[in-house]
Amino acid sequence: MTKNPVVPRSPESAAVRRLDEAEPALTIRAARSIARSQVYQNAADASSTLRAYKADLANFKTWCLERGLDPMPSTPEIVGAYLADAGRGYALSTLRRRVAAIARAHRMTKQPLDTRHPAIRETLRGIARTHGEPPRRSAALTTADIKRLLAACGDDMAGLRDRALFLLCFAGALRRSEAVGLDIEHVTWVPEGMRILITRSKTDKEGAGAEIGINHGRISLTCPIATLKAWLEQAEIVSGPIFRKVDRWGAVHAGRLDPDAVRQILKKRAVQAKISGTIWEPITPHGMRAGFVTTAYKNGVPDEEIMGHTRHRSLTTMRSYVRRSKLNTSSPAGKLGL
Repeated sequence: MTKNPVVPRSPESAAVRRLDEAEPALTIRAARSIARSQVYQNAADASSTLRAYKADLANFKTWCLERGLDPMPSTPEIVGAYLADAGRGYALSTLRRRVAAIARAHRMTKQPLDTRHPAIRETLRGIARTHGEPPRRSAALTTADIKRLLAACGDDMAGLRDRALFLLCFAGALRRSEAVGLDIEHVTWVPEGMRILITRSKTDKEGAGAEIGINHGRISLTCPIATLKAWLEQAEIVSGPIFRKVDRWGAVHAGRLDPDAVRQILKKRAVQAKISGTIWEPITPHGMRAGFVTTAYKNGVPDEEIMGHTRHRSLTTMRSYVRRSKLNTSSPAGKLGL
């Protein structure tokens, strides 16, 4: 007798099967609708966030099992004790994310966890006061820094791609996820330069999208438009992802770059260009976005125009970059006559 082939099931079909087993009274159509809702719920958070939450939850479960405690459901007191043990080894932002991961796991199983309970909230406050450290901020890369990065790129395909990537991230104030998410179809060429459609970003979880304009540069070597066109032409990219992997032989792959690849590319080129950061202000892709804000501000661009381009929702957040840029240029310490 021939056995029936095993057909792989999608997450949606698996959810339907569980619902059918748990709720016999549900019709197949109702079960499918509920399962489809669960699929969308799972897509509510970015994949990178879900990966971080998964690692955070695994760390919490290991801690609980080592102490004979039940991680699910947990109590505020147990979570507070976990935070106390982890307080010296992790940044406060990491601890807060772990609380969010634990709380999310409880919500998914319909077992709410009160994250405002004093056992959690006051423990975090105590950790911050006892051995909290200032958050690390990316070093703002200036126009001069960008030119040094461009000079460090060779004339091969990888070098051309990297120049286009740096110029577009800097001129567009793009996050690395926004840059690698760009497709040819998101670009509209206009006489002034180009318009790019950012379909989704960190602060646009609903996918409303945003369109920004980028103008021609003063010279071809630092022109985002000319450099991007040269990359697309030589890489023979006519559709799909703009920024792609280039292997050691110079072959351009079809798939888009991973966001972390932008960090690796920048790190490599920064070493070659002898650009270094500090412990508290490292060289990261976000530095190109921060550099756009500080450079535009120093060149007299109004706040509302900067925010419209960077898509910042908070003036306070945008202004934090400006305050840092003013520390050396307009510090009152320079007016003491020393």
